[in-house]
Amino acid sequence: MRMTPKSARHKRQAQKRGRWGEWRCRLALNLTGWSVLHHGYTGKPGSGAGEIDLIAQRGDVLAFIEVKTRPDIQQGLEAVSVDQQARIARGAERFLALHPNLSTLDLRFDVMVVRPWLWPVRFTNVWQIVT
Repeated sequence: MRMTPKSARHKRQAQKRGRWGEWRCRLALNLTGWSVLHHGYTGKPGSGAGEIDLIAQRGDVLAFIEVKTRPDIQQGLEAVSVDQQARIARGAERFLALHPNLSTLDLRFDVMVVRPWLWPVRFTNVWQIVT
């Protein structure tokens, strides 16, 4: 399927908003004592692992963070589908396989919602890995 110029422009604008939102979240995390270890982490192509927007650590907690830039909090939270959660969890498993020294930390999946002109809102432990 080919993209029309309008849909290509829309996609570029959405990617730009997403990068801006991720930058704001990295800033918020750093200001609250978190170390951002990776941003835009992708697992092995073809593995079914999704991109993880931010991976951050503070103390003995390692957080895999999905960033959603939306007009309101509810839309941001609803935008993280169950399928997306599974892809992010697979990406986290891949990341931990490559960084076994971090696998002893307390792991969690967070969502940060970025709204226009407001500080990012963080929701912790939004979902768990189902084994």
